[in-house]
Formats: sequence, structure tokens, C-alpha cells
Amino acid sequence: MAERSTSVARRPRRKRDPEGTREAILEAARGVLAQDGKEGLSVAQVAQVAGVNRGTAYQHFQTREQLIEATAAWVAEKLNQAAFGDPATTHDTPVDALVEKVMGGLSEFAMENPELGRVWLYELLSSARPSADQFWRQYKEQMERFTHTDFARPGIDVEVHSVVMLAGTFLWPVWVRAHARTAKERKEMTERFTREMLRLSLQGTLRPEKFPDLDAKVGGKKRK
Repeated sequence: MAERSTSVARRPRRKRDPEGTREAILEAARGVLAQDGKEGLSVAQVAQVAGVNRGTAYQHFQTREQLIEATAAWVAEKLNQAAFGDPATTHDTPVDALVEKVMGGLSEFAMENPELGRVWLYELLSSARPSADQFWRQYKEQMERFTHTDFARPGIDVEVHSVVMLAGTFLWPVWVRAHARTAKERKEMTERFTREMLRLSLQGTLRPEKFPDLDAKVGGKKRK
């Protein structure tokens, strides 16, 4: 009786709120991906976790690839928020503060969402149209703009640099998970990664004299 009541209670929500049902399916997919990775995902399993029947789930997503693609799009949106925040205020943020904010925000997101971050990265790297991804497009455009300012060193290959930075950001949590046992250790390793990426940027893409505070913070020994 309890199962029948639950089934009846769910039915109106699925019929009257298809967008709500779709979001419930995507939320379940994110949970499965976060726990089991891409290899453990199937439409049938996600339907069970979401509490909808398989037929309903297949109406929204015919294949697991569509589920993964939709999840990657959601991750891209969250990455935009983590890295750049409110677009209305980003333009008012000083360049030196923005550099640290972007790297710190990405590192924290990657550490908190290791499986989702890797799914997003692999989907991007294998995509025939990476520019269709919201976050990649924004990240690359911001980097392109940066190279035309007095804050950047000359000769930066925007595409290569962007891929290297993002790949490192989303693969570092794999290493951390194997070597950090506590939340405190994970936090410390996140801070270490952010610091090192900023230090490398000061050596390769940023003009240190334009970022004196950042250089003093992470640049190590004073340059001669």
C-alpha cells in the first residue's frame, strides 16, 4: 500500500511539471556521476534514483550520452559562477584581484566536485565544438582579453595555456583524494595548488611588476 501511495503521489508531479521532472533526473545524474563516475551512469539507474519510471526518464534523455552532456552543461554554468561570479561586477574587479579570484574559485570547485569536474573536462576535450561550452568560451575570451592588456607578458598561446590550466585544475583533486584523508588536508592541498598555479603564472603569463602584492604573496624569493 505504501509503495502504491508513493507512486500515485509522484505521478501528478511528473505529468504537470515536466521541467521539474527533468531537473530531478539531472540532479540524480549528478549524484550518480559524483559517486560512481561516468562509467557507472545509465538512464535506468538515474531513473531509479530520481524516483521516476524508466519510460519517463527516456522521454527526457534517450541515451546516457545525452545525460552526460546535460550534466556537463550544468557544471559549465556552475564553473562560470565559481570563477567569475556576477558578470555585472566582474568588469569592476581589479585585474590582480580577478586573477586570484578565478584561480581560487576554480580550485575550490574542482576539489568539492572532483567527479563532476572530470566529466566536464573530458567532455570538453573530446568535443568537436568546444566553443559551445559556456564556461570554456568565457574562460578563453577572458584570457584573450587579458593578453591584450599591459598586465600580460607577450607571446601567450591562449588555447594551449587555457587547456593546461584547466586540465591541471581538474586532475589535481584525483591526486588529493589519494593522499589527503581529512577535510583539513584537502583544504591545505587546495591552497597549495592555487598558490603554485599563481606562482607559475607570475613566471609565464603575468608581469610581476604589475602584481606586486601577488608577487610578494606567492612569488617566493625576491627577484634580482
